[in-house]
Formats: sequence, structure tokens, C-alpha cells
Amino acid sequence: MSTTESQLSEEIKKNTIYRMDESLRMVEKSLGELKEEEIWRRPNEASNSIGNIMVHLCGNITQYVLAGIGGKKDMRQRDAEFNISGGISKEQLMADLKSLIEQVKELVESLTDEQLIKYYKVQGFNLSGVGILMHVVEHFSYHTGQIAYWVKCLKAKDLEFYSGIDLNTKNEN
Repeated sequence: MSTTESQLSEEIKKNTIYRMDESLRMVEKSLGELKEEEIWRRPNEASNSIGNIMVHLCGNITQYVLAGIGGKKDMRQRDAEFNISGGISKEQLMADLKSLIEQVKELVESLTDEQLIKYYKVQGFNLSGVGILMHVVEHFSYHTGQIAYWVKCLKAKDLEFYSGIDLNTKNEN
């Protein structure tokens, strides 16, 4: 194993954790704007509630990272994630997601180069450890955007995810 490979692995792990923390922060901020009954409200019959999305995120992240890379038994029941229509508080949904992300971060930090390049069979797909991490970050981010958009629609307000940061700053070459 060369130094470059180890540095690349560390960079992949560091950025995976950073992106997961960013999505978690945005979901938590979004949920803070909602009343309990709004968590399970669906925009329409073809869409999911924020509660469904959060349960789905926990199922997906657990299946891909903890079961896929981590080797835990895959207990996911994907279809059930979308059939729930209540009964879980927003505090519990957030606590479950936070706890899961902490477990995932511990596992990600411990990954070896070999685990990152090894291929795993997950949800019918054959993905490397890096591929799994990319999927989980992308999937989490995608659903974070859905949650934020629905909250903005419900509350008609900017969630100010980057308050205090000048996003118009130009890149330095």
C-alpha cells in the first residue's frame, strides 16, 4: 500500500463524513421548522412525507453501509418504509438518524484501503466500498434536498443553511 493510496483513502473517508454531517445538519434544521403533524403530510399521493423519507434514509444507509460493508445482517424491509403514515415523532426520527450517522461515521473511519476497493453485493448491485460511500452520500443529499424543498413549500421561508457565509466568493487560482 503506497502513501498516495492511504492519503486518497483518508480523503475519501473525511469527505464522506463531512457530507453526511452536512446533510444531517440540514435535515435537523428543516425538521426544526415543522409541527409534529407536518412530518407525515404528503404533498400528493405520488410523493412521500418527510417521515417516510427519514425512515427510508435509515433503511438505505443501514443496508448499504452497516450491512453491506460492515457485514451486519440485512433486515431491511424497503416497501414498509413508504407505507408508514405516522406513529413516530419528529424527535424520534431525528434521534434515529443521528444515531445511525454516528455508527456509520465510526465504521467509515475504520475502513481500510482493501475494504474501500473490495466489491460488495448490496440491494442487487455489485459496488465497491467507495461506490457504496458515494451512493450513500448522494442518496442522503438527494433526500435532504427533498426535505428542504417540502419544508420551504410548507413554511414559505428560506432555511438559511449557509447563513453568514458569502456564497458569491470567487475561487482563487
